[in-house]
Amino acid sequence: MSTEIHSTAVIEDGAELDDGVRVGPYAYIGPMAKIGKGTHVMHHATVDGATTMGENNEVHPYAYVGGKTHDLKYRGGSPGLRIGSGNVFREFTTVHCATTEETETVLGDHNLILSYSHVAHECIVGNHLVMSSHAALGGHVEVGDHVNIGWGSGVHQFCRIGDYAMAGAASKVVQDIPPYMIGDGNPAMVRTTNKVGMERSGFTPDQVSLVRRIFKVFYKEGLNRSQAIEKLVATEDAEDPVVRAFLEFVQGSQRGLA
Repeated sequence: MSTEIHSTAVIEDGAELDDGVRVGPYAYIGPMAKIGKGTHVMHHATVDGATTMGENNEVHPYAYVGGKTHDLKYRGGSPGLRIGSGNVFREFTTVHCATTEETETVLGDHNLILSYSHVAHECIVGNHLVMSSHAALGGHVEVGDHVNIGWGSGVHQFCRIGDYAMAGAASKVVQDIPPYMIGDGNPAMVRTTNKVGMERSGFTPDQVSLVRRIFKVFYKEGLNRSQAIEKLVATEDAEDPVVRAFLEFVQGSQRGLA
């Protein structure tokens, strides 16, 4: 498969494009960009900065991938952005490089970033994120796998969202949303379990019921976090992988739980 570059596209010296990369009219590829095979950079899109992209990504018109960090602590150099394969960056999305030398913003595989959304410096994003339009991740946010972030949501710097969790539309996320939970509101609070998301991802009815029991321990029994952890550890389900993943997340929380 040959590389296809439109005559009006600008490919700076030093850029590396694998076989099968397509670059549309008036697109711009910066001198440090490395783009994997099968990726399509569409018309008027930009891939800049010290950005490494895997295979079969889509960068839609007017998206800006690899922009300079917004962080005022930036002191020069070439902080990185590392992107996996199969990601889609829709129109007018922005994804920024890290702030300090030898650090990276990281996105995994098969993430869908919808129009006008923003991923800031040093974010660590897993796989299979669906990020609806006009949403934003502040700097240093960590997002697990199979997460859904609703339209117009904002996630505060250094917050974390666990695997199979969801932030509801227009939410202001200022504390961590644990795995399998739905956070919603301003400020976001955990309202219920992500039952539909878990079912769509192949979790069994028993696992969905187990997460419901976890939710009740942490959010319905009036316990503080330490008490809830102690009670969950004492249950017969404590060694279940779902419980272990939840406990590992909440025990590592620095900003507190939504």
